[in-house]
Amino acid sequence: MDKPEKEKLVIIGAGFGGLNLAKHLDKKKYEIVIVDRRNYHSFPPLFYQVASSGLEPSNIAFPIRRELRVQKMKGASFHYGKVTAIDMAERQVVTQYERIDFDKLVIAAGTTNNFFGIEGLDEHVYTMKTVPEAVRARNAILGRLERGSIELDPEKRRALLTFVVVGGGPAGVEVAGALGEMKRYIVPREYPGMTSDDVKVILAEGTDKLLGTMSEASSRDALKSLKELMVDIELQRTVKSVADGVVSFADGSELHAETVIWTAGVTGVPFEITGTDVKAGRGGRFTVDEYNRVEGLDGVYAIGDIAMHADERYPRGCPQVAQPAIQQARTLARNLNSDGFRYKFVYNDKGSMATIGRNRAVVDMGKTHFSGFPAWVLWMAVHLMSLMGMRNKAMVFFNWILNYFNFGSPLRVLMRPSRLPMPPYRDD
Repeated sequence: MDKPEKEKLVIIGAGFGGLNLAKHLDKKKYEIVIVDRRNYHSFPPLFYQVASSGLEPSNIAFPIRRELRVQKMKGASFHYGKVTAIDMAERQVVTQYERIDFDKLVIAAGTTNNFFGIEGLDEHVYTMKTVPEAVRARNAILGRLERGSIELDPEKRRALLTFVVVGGGPAGVEVAGALGEMKRYIVPREYPGMTSDDVKVILAEGTDKLLGTMSEASSRDALKSLKELMVDIELQRTVKSVADGVVSFADGSELHAETVIWTAGVTGVPFEITGTDVKAGRGGRFTVDEYNRVEGLDGVYAIGDIAMHADERYPRGCPQVAQPAIQQARTLARNLNSDGFRYKFVYNDKGSMATIGRNRAVVDMGKTHFSGFPAWVLWMAVHLMSLMGMRNKAMVFFNWILNYFNFGSPLRVLMRPSRLPMPPYRDD
């Protein structure tokens, strides 16, 4: 008797959700294809450390094809390409290189930067949603410090050495903290003729508190820690535009700064969807039910940041962090492996945390809050365990230990890629 033909299940995205789903799916039941625009899995919570020269890009990236060699992934395949469209009429995923048929489709593509409709903003700010973006920010920061150290004109020097971080969420707080540490500890040691006062780090947040999704205690402690690192906090300051080294705010004020790092918002990775009237909803997220089925699309599911799963606790959807993606992936795998949809997804919130620099972090676990050194150690342990690959874990741990006792990181080097020759195609 012939074996029944496997259903072809395509997963868009090799993040936390996509890879966890592939690991837990029944390879005897499904032919699994993972599609991603990059050939590696990256660790977004540590992008800011790449931008601040604390870690090498390779320390937080892991080749997808290497991951496919582990036992739980045997039978899955990887296709390199950026998904540009989903054709529901033909049931195909379209990339710049090919069209991939599917019987079932899981959208786990995550998010990208949200500029809230501000025209031209993407051309004038630095972002950190990918490893290349973090490297670009690192080069900008180091380049401004080098140029500022030799600039004689006071006005130009002030603009070169003013760093504005927009967005007071965890990413913004962590970036501002890293820049604050550079201002307080690195600049006086490595840039003769410059002092900490020459560098200005500003964190601009549109609401009246930092870490808006965390507790009041975390917000208060983060504010205190950032001030200790000589970061200027400007609350209720909404950016209206950024152009030609000038940051304009909604209240009419302006600020001269050549380096603006944008962490103010995210939106789901966009796709063109044909053959149906169903589109992504608010924030570029697909509305899903308790089984992660996309409403109105047969055989299509969404997990992670791009999925909008709302309930009484989270009327606006689950937090856009790693844990919901991992939990959704495992629940969806159980349902797809079984004969029917029997397991409802219920998010188990394991807490929130953010670091502001060495010995400085905040943690919320249920009603429990703590900060300082214990929170910082817990933050390091959680992030270290979440990294893929023993080599990456060892290298990150080694770098953290080295940087803790010696601020003289060997990673503060400017390495810009050559611009020529231009490739015959663009991967992005």
